[in-house]
Amino acid sequence: MLSFDTIVALSTPPGAGALAVIRLSGPEAVHITASIFSKKNLADQPGHTLHYGTLRDPNSAAILDEVVVALYHTPRSFTREDVVEISCHGSDYVVRQVLAVLLRQGARLAEAGEFTKRAFLNGALDLAQAEAVADLIAADSALSHRVALNQLRGGFSDELRGLRARLVQFASLLELELDFGEEDVEFADRSGLARLLTEVRGVVAGLLRSFELGSVIKNGITTVIAGRPNAGKSTLLNALLREERAIVSAIPGTTRDFIEDEVSLDSIRFRFVDTAGLRDNPADEVEAIGVRRTRERIGQAALLLYLFDLTNLTPAEVAADVAELTRELPQLPVLVVGNKLDAASEAQAAAFTDLNTEYPTPNTQHPTPHKLQPVLLSAATQTGLDNLQTALLAQVRGAGLEQSASATIVTNVRHARALETAASHLAAVQQGMEIAVGTELLAADLRHALAALGEITGEISSDDLLTSIFTQFCIGK
Repeated sequence: MLSFDTIVALSTPPGAGALAVIRLSGPEAVHITASIFSKKNLADQPGHTLHYGTLRDPNSAAILDEVVVALYHTPRSFTREDVVEISCHGSDYVVRQVLAVLLRQGARLAEAGEFTKRAFLNGALDLAQAEAVADLIAADSALSHRVALNQLRGGFSDELRGLRARLVQFASLLELELDFGEEDVEFADRSGLARLLTEVRGVVAGLLRSFELGSVIKNGITTVIAGRPNAGKSTLLNALLREERAIVSAIPGTTRDFIEDEVSLDSIRFRFVDTAGLRDNPADEVEAIGVRRTRERIGQAALLLYLFDLTNLTPAEVAADVAELTRELPQLPVLVVGNKLDAASEAQAAAFTDLNTEYPTPNTQHPTPHKLQPVLLSAATQTGLDNLQTALLAQVRGAGLEQSASATIVTNVRHARALETAASHLAAVQQGMEIAVGTELLAADLRHALAALGEITGEISSDDLLTSIFTQFCIGK
């Protein structure tokens, strides 16, 4: 275990509250706390115990607060050091006074993420698990919580370590061949290495594919609300968010740029994006820019919610709009929603309610049928809004998002970049074997691949990398 000084920080959010937790970690954590604790000698107490007493300022003997002190002795603590957690009353004044006394007694203020950094440096967590701590703190949906918890428990790290261990065996044999280069011997079975490379590249490719899903889980399901002007997109956004987030007007083209906000539906986070109305002849240059940005945003969406006005579009027109929007995005899920049910006639609503007709996509040599099964609602009166929410959740669950969240999923950009680097060098090794390049080139690419995988878990790291990661944590964690 590495040796550090003793750090202290407030681990609960700042501000008045019922309780505040002040955490110390380091070789003098228990001694420093004992020097201001009045009830008993904490140094004589076993770990994983709670102790009630008062804290006093040694200079004035004034009582600071009545507290409960939790003791954790090395190595059975989060940081694998002696750790003390002081639960005091959540007054800003009390917290400031307690911290000031602890600093005078020899502790220093912790830097951002320093507790978790010590856990990593002392071997309690690897780097991927340490980053999962931050993801778990930031998790605001059941799916993001599940993925972060799986990574914190080491699911992702175990998979990477298994891959790396198998590659290391071949890498060591290749390095051995270099030591006996003049004797022209092969210790590494090339056919076995080829099979392993194919398998490992498949696993790495699968992890890279999961990054798109991981991004959706971590950042929310980007759902673009698109349609013709005056379809009620801004009204629908306000209804979903239950607040007046977007300006609503009867004037077509009111929304010139996109507005986005988040809402959680049944523990699944959606990021809804209200966009400019789509039409062939925008009123001015600003609206034209808005239309172009809408199309760009659709290309970045995880789900397209196409909204149309029931009172002025036919099923054939709706089908043509959807087909045109998804022409270059055949895999993009689309939810078709008919708005203004409160203003539509029975015949207009029935045209979509009883819809069983398939309409061909336009402007193609071989039109393919596009079947419409729209959700009908009134965004203004919120009639049918529950049906829309049910349909949104069905889209997510139909895609297997919740089931996929139980598997190993990459959610971190740094991890994805390292996997891309590893994939590139593994491909180079395999290509080199096919054209019989020298062992030194194979060994070099394999070393680079191993280094990239090692960077994810922290088996290979630098001070700059660690600083970059842990400064993104909150102080006290």
